[in-house]
Amino acid sequence: MQEQITVRLPADLGRALRRASRQLRRKNSDIVRMALEAFLQVEIGATKNPAERVRHLIGSVASGRPDLAERHREYMLEAIRRGR
Repeated sequence: MQEQITVRLPADLGRALRRASRQLRRKNSDIVRMALEAFLQVEIGATKNPAERVRHLIGSVASGRPDLAERHREYMLEAIRRGR
């Protein structure tokens, strides 16, 4: 390791870190590194355009209605009338 930092944690966060450390059988520093890496990956990904972040989801859900985009208002009104 080339860099070292000191971080002060609130008591509840320190307890959560120790609990995760015991459950995962990893050192506190390992858990902090994992969390920091995950956070930084999300932050880097957040610079992408929102459509890029969900591109893998586009078209992955079928509504069963082939004309949903064209008649969405009608379908919404129908659902409201039925109480859904």
